[in-house]
Amino acid sequence: MTAETGWQDLSLGLFRRLRAELVRSVDGLDDAALLWAPSPGANPIGWLVWHVARAQDRDLSEVMAAEQLWLTDGWADHFHLPADARDTGHGHSPAQAAAFRAPGAADLLAYQAAVHDRAERYLADAPAGDPARVVTSPTLRDDHTVQKRLQGLLTDSLAHVGQIALLRGLLPGRLPARSGNRPSDIPHPSGPAAPNGLARPSSSRTSSRTVSRTSSRQRA
Repeated sequence: MTAETGWQDLSLGLFRRLRAELVRSVDGLDDAALLWAPSPGANPIGWLVWHVARAQDRDLSEVMAAEQLWLTDGWADHFHLPADARDTGHGHSPAQAAAFRAPGAADLLAYQAAVHDRAERYLADAPAGDPARVVTSPTLRDDHTVQKRLQGLLTDSLAHVGQIALLRGLLPGRLPARSGNRPSDIPHPSGPAAPNGLARPSSSRTSSRTVSRTSSRQRA
């Protein structure tokens, strides 16, 4: 890192670290592991990964004045969830969280990868003064600067990645997260009838009951 490093490079480094840690913690987990919770009321890994990706999709899209990938690229249908731009998991009731079914680690990571690509594109072109720009959120119905939006997004996302890593370590009879994986090391699945050329999960959805805690996400 040099003295000429700008806010764009610093932010991008955090987004890339977040992506790498998320891949390292989630890659290879089966459906049962994604839905497992250590105690009633705890959020499972699958729900947390989805929540991280949804929050990034919503915030980055609004900063860029673009439609959410959740809506435009068919991800809502792929996850069998409503195409609701406001639904990121924040404020979910226990019943809503418990009803979530992860489609598989590969697809969870693929959705987050698509959102991460948006962060790469935005930060590659963002002007030096963009952090001071005020963004009006049509979903949150508030006004915050780009700086506040990115600070809140990154802080919350990294906190959830830490929770995911902890949950992986607590999984009964599971191996620890793989080491050394980078986002580019994880291939996207291929196949028909899914967003961006992704394959539908080959295994059936687990019937294990998931009990989740309402997200405590707070915006700065």
